[in-house]
Amino acid sequence: MGGEQPLSRLDALRFARRVVEQQAVRQLRLIDQWIADEECRETERRKGEQMRPAPPDWLIQYGLNRSNVDAVHTGDCWAAAKSGRCRPATRQQAIDALRRQVPPCIHCRPDTALGILD
Repeated sequence: MGGEQPLSRLDALRFARRVVEQQAVRQLRLIDQWIADEECRETERRKGEQMRPAPPDWLIQYGLNRSNVDAVHTGDCWAAAKSGRCRPATRQQAIDALRRQVPPCIHCRPDTALGILD
């Protein structure tokens, strides 16, 4: 009809190779973009960690009404982090609270860390 000859086996193989090569290049670009995105996220995460302020040395836990003082904690106490009702305190504030009979946390023992023994 149009004078076109059927595709030879060698031409078909060359065509298949070009298609696979184009797909591979496209997939490599996509993977490279994923890598670049992950590197950006990792850089931002590290920058956030470096800029994060140091945790307080002492915490005072307040009651549900936010006026009663429930406990004194060290700054790294897991129980204080779990409660969500703690505020940072200075060493002197923690000592004063303990002297006013505010109970020390039984997990982190701030009274022992502060050198206050009953």
